Amino acid sequence: MKIVRIDSDVDDITYGAVEPEGIRIHRGTPLVAWEPTETVVPWDRARLLAPVIPTKVVAVGRNYVEHAEEFGHEVPEQPLIFLKPPTSVIGPLQAIRVPPETNRIEHEAELAVVIGKVTRRVAVEDVGPHILGYTAANDVTARDLQRSDGQWTRGKGFDTFCPLGPAIDTELDPAEGLSIICRVNDEIRQTGSTSDMVFPVGELVSYISQVMTLLPGDVILTGTPSGVGPFDVGDRVEVEIEGVGVLVNPVVQG
Repeated sequence: MKIVRIDSDVDDITYGAVEPEGIRIHRGTPLVAWEPTETVVPWDRARLLAPVIPTKVVAVGRNYVEHAEEFGHEVPEQPLIFLKPPTSVIGPLQAIRVPPETNRIEHEAELAVVIGKVTRRVAVEDVGPHILGYTAANDVTARDLQRSDGQWTRGKGFDTFCPLGPAIDTELDPAEGLSIICRVNDEIRQTGSTSDMVFPVGELVSYISQVMTLLPGDVILTGTPSGVGPFDVGDRVEVEIEGVGVLVNPVVQG
């Protein structure tokens, strides 16, 4: 199933499931109660939003060997985690806003894990039922600020720096090797596979849950393949995850 969150002229902001004819509206949310209705909203009457509003976004650095190498870093012995604020989250076709404080903004295409229920100190082998599904993400980074600050909060925490979408797919298995592609103005910048993660999804969720309780709707960004690079005002950035779809965001001055 593909789950989306939409705004339409048929209903208020709500969740639905993707069908060939459009989006079937559901009562409640996939995180609490999930009941289909008779209403199907045609695609041309729906605006896709970020598929989830997390209480926190936990991101993972250097989780692909070649990405660590392109910055001259070694792969960490344990997952390297950091937080992006929920105010950084935007949805499909919403604009990434370049703040005046940075002179270099870069894309990082990533598979995102959406947590489905309260997750605390969960063993690797028990992670599966705690995952609602997967979506695409762009861990937008002000690279110059990340380097000058010596830590990552400001460089990765600006408003609009965490595009998510277009849908949450509940049936994917990253262990099968899902392709990850990033394009800027149709030029391919990044290509990778989820099978190349240093720490796979189960290990990441378990590790993070030893540190903090993950709540329904929280998001984990699983790291980016090599090929990260700059984009600018006027560009269009796409992140494509096999089985999820394509997340598209224009870039404007912030």
